[in-house]
Amino acid sequence: MRDGALLVADHYAPVTSAPVGTLLLRGPYGRAFPFSWAFARLYAARGYHVVFQSVRGTFGSGGDFEPMVNEAADGADTVEWLRGQPWFTGRFATVGVSYLGFTQWAVLRDPPPELAAAVITAGPHDFNDHSWGSGSFTVGDFLGWCDVVAHQEDPSRVRLLLRQLQARRKVAEVAGALPLGAAVREVLGAGAPWFEAWARHDDPNDAFWDPLRFTEALDRVRVPVLLIGGWQDIFLRQTMQQYARLRARGVDAALTVGPWVHTQLLGKGLPTSARDTLDWLDTHLGGAEPRRPGRVRVYVTGTARGRGWRILPDWPPATTERTLYLRPGGHLGESAPTALNGVAPATFRYDPADPTPTTGGPLLSPDGGYRDDSGLALRDDVLAFTGLTLAQDLYVYGSPVVELSHNADGPQADLFVRVSEVSGFGAKGRSRNVSDGYRRVKPVGTSAGTVRIELDPIAHRFRAGSRIRVLIAGGCFPRYARNLGTGEPLLTARESRRTTHAVHYGPSRLLLPVGSAEPSAERADPLADRVADPQGDPV
Repeated sequence: MRDGALLVADHYAPVTSAPVGTLLLRGPYGRAFPFSWAFARLYAARGYHVVFQSVRGTFGSGGDFEPMVNEAADGADTVEWLRGQPWFTGRFATVGVSYLGFTQWAVLRDPPPELAAAVITAGPHDFNDHSWGSGSFTVGDFLGWCDVVAHQEDPSRVRLLLRQLQARRKVAEVAGALPLGAAVREVLGAGAPWFEAWARHDDPNDAFWDPLRFTEALDRVRVPVLLIGGWQDIFLRQTMQQYARLRARGVDAALTVGPWVHTQLLGKGLPTSARDTLDWLDTHLGGAEPRRPGRVRVYVTGTARGRGWRILPDWPPATTERTLYLRPGGHLGESAPTALNGVAPATFRYDPADPTPTTGGPLLSPDGGYRDDSGLALRDDVLAFTGLTLAQDLYVYGSPVVELSHNADGPQADLFVRVSEVSGFGAKGRSRNVSDGYRRVKPVGTSAGTVRIELDPIAHRFRAGSRIRVLIAGGCFPRYARNLGTGEPLLTARESRRTTHAVHYGPSRLLLPVGSAEPSAERADPLADRVADPQGDPV
């Protein structure tokens, strides 16, 4: 590297006599299983030279590991090194998942002339957006991630396994302690000093975040880019933003989204992502005829057996807006409530000492994904509004939006909003999450203000006979840091206070982008895999 640091890389030579091209992967998690198996060996077997590098400060590479900060310079220097190798084919592509996707955006900010294509799987381009984009810090995911990364090179496999088994309980305990900073230092020690820096810099415009985001890459890259994600992936919103920005500029971008959480992209999602990746590379680096059946492949959750995958010409497909209003008595209806004189708003109290728990959703932990959230709807600190039984299937493509006429009695307040699908009635009924949204708001006095919350994008069929439900709460812990209600800094706060929320009827509503089951430009995917529907039914 330009500062003299030496970074370690493994070179996998192709097993074929005629190399197809060169692939570059850069990541912090080591170069062994599962990454060597899921990427390097697989691609070498298809005729590619593969360079798999450990980023600085990890698994033998020199320098200190400071997440994201050095990836642009180190990526450029690695490409310069690549040019001098006698086996280099003259053109290369980048591939990788998660952090290995972020390192790709670092290279794409100033695309080298030899770059021919990229396949980015659940790779963020803006770390601040995921950390603080909602206005509240995503404490659970990043505390757990920092703990893993800080200790991942522990030579004791037994100790490492015990640490992983205790991770979920430990994250909740630490994230719930006051002051948070002191509790974090007890667990992470000196192993992850960056965590406190992330938690301290809550201003998205702070120059601190400049090395941790590569939004410019979305405006500079010209090569074909395949984006792969999951409907319950923590970086889904950024994957969708990336696709929209690239397509708006006319870049040859494609999109695959399956029914996966982040960790399943190296598990259940791997057969689909590996096939799509190899097809993309063979076409845009190897010169083969295109095999991809369409620009967009998405899995429609909640669909019947064998009908989950769809091919679309673009995302999102054509939709119309359907409005459902929050109504007194916990109902969700097609018309806005009238005659509201004397009708009190729906209220709940959020208590940081007994925070509303995280139940499923986009998480790094094994608890993420689609879960039964019936118990969440019964909590005193959660408002639930449930619609009538659907007479026919309802297909939603895009981002639901919840607009609330809301006020609270604190200097700031958090709002967690969820759309769920309810099937059955009574003891046999159950509710499962479909899409989440979160936002920190600053109420002004006692007057109600309009809060607009965009939820995670979905492609989902609400089945005939089911009901749509909207849940509203003041937190989602430990996914997000608790709003202590005092306005004190996150790391040093020692006090907390309860916050009372009020949601007023009339303007409060759910907006759904509704499409058809089989739009004219949409068709079933002829290459579809048989996967397990996340709602629990085989498809």
